[in-house]
Amino acid sequence: MAVSSACNPQLLLSHKFPETTYTYTERDVAVYALGVGACGRDAVDTDELKYVHHENGQQFIKVLPTFSALFSLESLPDGLDLPGLTFEPRLLLHGQQYIEVHKPLPSNARIRNKVSLAGLHDKGKAAILEIETKSYEKESGELLSMNRTTVFLRGAGGFSDPSQPFTYSNYPANPAPAMKIPESVPFAIFEDCTQSSQALLYRLSGDYNPLHSDPMFAKVAGFSRPILHGLCTLGFAVRAIIKCICKGDPDMIKNISGRFLLHVYPGETLVTEMWLKGLRVIYQVKAKERNRAVLSGYVHLHRLASSL
Repeated sequence: MAVSSACNPQLLLSHKFPETTYTYTERDVAVYALGVGACGRDAVDTDELKYVHHENGQQFIKVLPTFSALFSLESLPDGLDLPGLTFEPRLLLHGQQYIEVHKPLPSNARIRNKVSLAGLHDKGKAAILEIETKSYEKESGELLSMNRTTVFLRGAGGFSDPSQPFTYSNYPANPAPAMKIPESVPFAIFEDCTQSSQALLYRLSGDYNPLHSDPMFAKVAGFSRPILHGLCTLGFAVRAIIKCICKGDPDMIKNISGRFLLHVYPGETLVTEMWLKGLRVIYQVKAKERNRAVLSGYVHLHRLASSL
C-alpha cells in the first residue's frame, strides 16, 4: 500500500493516546448552558432555570447531557497533532458527534479521559478520522459518558490503493446516522434565536478555534464572518428535544447522534423539527433565514414522558 506524506495509517493505529484529567465546576456547567441558549429567551424559563440556578432550593444545578461533548475536546490538549498525520487545519470539518450518556453528569467533577482511535478511512480526496473518548469519574471510577468525534480532513486522503481504499473501525457499524428524515409532519417543532454573540459566549467553554471569533480567519476559510460551533448547534437541538419531548427532564437522554450539514451564523434562528419513533427522536435543524438544513440526527431516550 502506497502511503503519502499526508497520512501514515500504521503510525496512527499504533499511537497510544495519553490519559488526561479534566476538572469542572458548577460555574463551567452554567456557562456552557448559557452558551447553548438556556434561558436565552426567558431568564426565568421553568424548564431551564435549573441549569444555571439552584432552583427551588435544589442542592446542585442540573447538567445538560451535551456538556459531556466538552470532555472529548479537553482530552486532546494538542488537538489532532498526531504521529503519521499531516493536514491543513483550515480544511478540517467536524462531520459527526456521537454521545452515550451512561449516567447523569454531576454538577462538578474530576474526569479521567481514555482516548483511542475508533476509525480511519481513506476517501480519496479526504481522510475520515474517528476519535473515541471514554470519560470516567476519577474518584469512583464510574463511566460517565463516551464521545465519538468524526472529522473530515480535506486533502489528507489518497494514502492507499484506490481499488482497495484503506478503512479501519473498532466498533460495530451503525446504520442509524444515515437514517432519512421522515416526510411526515413533525411531532414537534421548536424555534430558537441564537444571539450575534453566541459563538463568543460558547467559546468560553473551551473551544477557542479562531474560526468562531476572528473575522479575518473566517474570511480566509471561506466564510463572510465567524460561524457558530457545530457542538453549540447540537446543544441547541438537544435542549429543544428535552423541552418538547422530555418535558424538561435531561435525565431521559440515553445517547445522541448529530451530523453537521452546514455552518450556522451567530444571530440566525434555529428551527428544530422532531419526529418521535418509539424511544427514538429523529431531528433536523434548519437555519430559518436561509431555509437550509444545518444539522440532523437522532436521540435515544430511556423512557417517554408520562404526558406523551
